[in-house]
Amino acid sequence: MSECEFIESCPFFNGKLANKPADIEKLKADYCKTNNLHCARYIIAQSLGKEHMPPDLYPHEKERAFELLAK
Repeated sequence: MSECEFIESCPFFNGKLANKPADIEKLKADYCKTNNLHCARYIIAQSLGKEHMPPDLYPHEKERAFELLAK
């Protein structure tokens, strides 16, 4: 898998989200650079559009993403 197509404009990847988790570099490596299909932000962007992205959603919060999709 390659880099996420949203990497250049992603607030998470570009350090613009508050309350950053301590393992942010690992999250970037795991979600942004290799396996974006499992990224909560990618799931929302693809399903609902980037305009519906919660500003505080982190890549590892898939359960939260699925809750948003179920609404």
